Amino acid sequence: MVVAPDLRPETHALSLMLAVIAASGAPLLLLDGDLKVIAASASFCRDFQIEPAGVPGRRLSALGHGEWNVPQLTSLLEGTASGAAEVHAYEFDLKRDGQAPRLLVMNAHKLEYDDKERVRVLLAIADVTAARASDKLKDNLLREKAILLQEVQHRVANSLQIIASILMQSARKVQSEETRGHLRDAHSRLMSIAEVQRHLAASRLGDVELRPYLVQLCKSLSASMIHDAKVLSIEVVVDDSVTQADISVSLGLIVTELVINALKHAFPGHRAGKIVVEYGSHGANWTLSVRDNGIGMQPASADRKPGLGTNIVEALAKRLDAEVQVTGAAPGTAVSIVHAPPAVAAVGRSA
Repeated sequence: MVVAPDLRPETHALSLMLAVIAASGAPLLLLDGDLKVIAASASFCRDFQIEPAGVPGRRLSALGHGEWNVPQLTSLLEGTASGAAEVHAYEFDLKRDGQAPRLLVMNAHKLEYDDKERVRVLLAIADVTAARASDKLKDNLLREKAILLQEVQHRVANSLQIIASILMQSARKVQSEETRGHLRDAHSRLMSIAEVQRHLAASRLGDVELRPYLVQLCKSLSASMIHDAKVLSIEVVVDDSVTQADISVSLGLIVTELVINALKHAFPGHRAGKIVVEYGSHGANWTLSVRDNGIGMQPASADRKPGLGTNIVEALAKRLDAEVQVTGAAPGTAVSIVHAPPAVAAVGRSA
């Protein structure tokens, strides 16, 4: 540490401050009211390549080769010395001939101690050049990753549509009606997943607006599974909810399975009807429902096992910490996926 011999403080408080400066591994300066250096840590001289012997008693603006002569910094420090203000995280580029600029963050505080006649200002300096460069590199890598992810999602969506097209061609060729039905189901599932991928690829943010997402998804399902929109239709009623991308994927897959199930079982013999997809949220509570005005639930058979669609819906609901509720809609059937955290549900019951 270097100390101005003719400005050495005599109070115990200032002696302690000088010891702190001496032990500091970070660049520190102790200035008087005229912004002359009383003491400088060795790290200040080392980090900024200033000869220690030439520091004490000189104004901050005169240090080095004039690189510290920054009018705005001088004005801020004068305000700090007068007690009018303090310097909090002031940033500036330290520019020196033949060297790359260094980004510094300055914090300055006027010291309060017994000697009211002598003004002392403690200036702490942090070099954040490397940290900011690292942050910029990280941001660039994240942007590149996002771009690559969008490209992958586009390619996946395109590949799924190609596979779905092949499945539909195969469905037209097979003789077995059961096999044809399975291929059509697989085609519809692939088309819905492709729509999910396309929507996510179009979203540049981590959150997804559910209304346009579910509207487009149901349009895709309608186009691939409903032959006459005048006979069967899908209506989407969704509020302004926004959710995370991974949650929206699960919701989209649930809607796909429930709509496919309704189209297969609720309207036999080309029966006319409507399927309504609804979603609404309030705080942490949300409900997704798919209801139809078809023939309603059939009596359960003891030996009948849940189908693939039912298992998929239950697994996705469990992943979302939600409950599956199946009720009669008079006419038709309603399947709801209800998410209500325990604490929120308890408040709702007591209201």
